[in-house]
Amino acid sequence: MKKRMIVRDFCNGVGVMISLDDFDRRILSALQQDGRLTSQQLAERTALSASQCGRRRQRLEELGVIKAYRASLSQRKLGIGIMVFIDVTLTTHSQGDISSFIRLIETNKNILEAAKLTGGVDFLLKVVARDLDQFNDLISNQLLPHPAVARVQSHIVLEWLKEGGEFPIPDNDPAK
Repeated sequence: MKKRMIVRDFCNGVGVMISLDDFDRRILSALQQDGRLTSQQLAERTALSASQCGRRRQRLEELGVIKAYRASLSQRKLGIGIMVFIDVTLTTHSQGDISSFIRLIETNKNILEAAKLTGGVDFLLKVVARDLDQFNDLISNQLLPHPAVARVQSHIVLEWLKEGGEFPIPDNDPAK
């Protein structure tokens, strides 16, 4: 009997139920390690046929379980000297100020990722810069002058201890 599980994807508070079985989990695990695997290579790792792997991959893509395929690039070889996490606290939380701040985040190529948080900080930004001068420019000329920004606190990464982790793929029903 095939063991299937339900994955709940919560986006804006709306739960979407997606059913995964052991083969889906094997495919997802293999693709997290190497997103360039062909259907034939997936078949060798999952004990399914290449055509079944291809159909399952396509289904997982269409359902949004697989969001994208990306290359992992070398920060150093691209001349990116520093990575920084920045805590941002806003002065106001009006919809206009938040929207304006989000536009700033979305349009700045040096801001790689951003998350809205609970607690004493409103946003956490993951930022890269060529050097401290470029980083200073981002802080002094873009973030701090923004009318919604009250405070920023920077945390410069000295050394990565773990990078590119894979999402754990649940093997049991989260409803239990």
